[in-house]
Amino acid sequence: MISLLLLLPSLVQEPAKTSPAERAIAQARKAIEKSPARAEPWNALAFAFARRARETSDPTFYEQAEDVVDKSLEISPDNFEGRKAEVWVLLGKHEFGRALAEARVLNRRAPDDVLVYGLLADAAAELGRYDEAEKAVDWMLDLRPGNVPALTRAAYLREVFGDVDGALEGMNQAFEQVNPSETEDRTWILTHVGHLHLSVGKVEEAEGALTAALDLFPGYPYALAQLARVRTAQGRHAEAADLLKRRCEAAPHPENHFDLAVALERAGKGEEAAALFAKFERLARREMEGADNSNRELVAYYLDHSRSKVFGKEEALRIARREAGHRRDLLTLDCLARALSANGEDAQARKEIEAALAVGTRDARILFHAGSIAARQGDREAAAGYLRTSLEANPLSEVAEAARKALETLEPAKTAAR
Repeated sequence: MISLLLLLPSLVQEPAKTSPAERAIAQARKAIEKSPARAEPWNALAFAFARRARETSDPTFYEQAEDVVDKSLEISPDNFEGRKAEVWVLLGKHEFGRALAEARVLNRRAPDDVLVYGLLADAAAELGRYDEAEKAVDWMLDLRPGNVPALTRAAYLREVFGDVDGALEGMNQAFEQVNPSETEDRTWILTHVGHLHLSVGKVEEAEGALTAALDLFPGYPYALAQLARVRTAQGRHAEAADLLKRRCEAAPHPENHFDLAVALERAGKGEEAAALFAKFERLARREMEGADNSNRELVAYYLDHSRSKVFGKEEALRIARREAGHRRDLLTLDCLARALSANGEDAQARKEIEAALAVGTRDARILFHAGSIAARQGDREAAAGYLRTSLEANPLSEVAEAARKALETLEPAKTAAR
């Protein structure tokens, strides 16, 4: 296998004036002008808008895609490609339950369609149904061995199951097969490679991948966010805040305001952080009942940053329970466990965090939270084990310092001996 890092020097190139999605949008519009009564060009435009949404992190492109899908289905009711585009849009709008149901219907109609299995995998994974997601990815690889959409999804699941090396191998394989003209696809893979390296404390490798990503696609919001996490790991908090400010300007979603507020707080800009936390809370609460929300960030805000401690804890649990009623992925279970523990429901918190860990994840933050919950229960042995594993998984994580301090209180003799 060729290491992706060996390819990095060749990645820097003159940025194209238009992105792959923008070119696809232009092509689809020309096709519609020639054949407005055919569903196919409308489907192509819908997929192109969905791609543009990922390029920019702008959800309004999903709204445009939705309108185009409606036109396609008006021309040719229930046409298969139109229905696939419809599921893609549902995923983009975070309507994961509906997306999974519709993807299952499409899968029964065409059990050999690779993209449909990809849509199934995406929806199932977002809902925490990892076994179903894994089966869908296996089918993708069986039907078309080595295809890029399957490799990237398999890599994501490997990370979920705790196999970061396997995830990196999958991303490397995918990257080698992507056409150089597909700059956003290559940038997305590089961004995820950076995330994977950072998740195990390999800061230099992460920085290299993310720098290459931003050279290839300047201003890419997801790469800016990951590079900010690198700067945080390096203790360069002001630079992290600057990167997140750039992302927030390009994609002013509530959750992006939250990340920026946390970075500003770390950078010692307390007043600016407080103002932004207040803005985040206001914006996030407006959308908290919708599918596309910032509820996990709201829970983190109420637990860690809200000045109203009693209301904050209770509201965090209410929101976390609501979210867990819709999806039970790793991050939502972790969120729920933290909120339960903050409200004194440590036994139930332990069950939820252990359900997350049962998947096999090596996420340092989830392991740290498991250690904290076990310590609150008085289970010092289990708590120390979780904390040690968190530090082994990533000695430079955002919770590493807190994990070390907690471990010192649980194992004072061993700490003194070291």
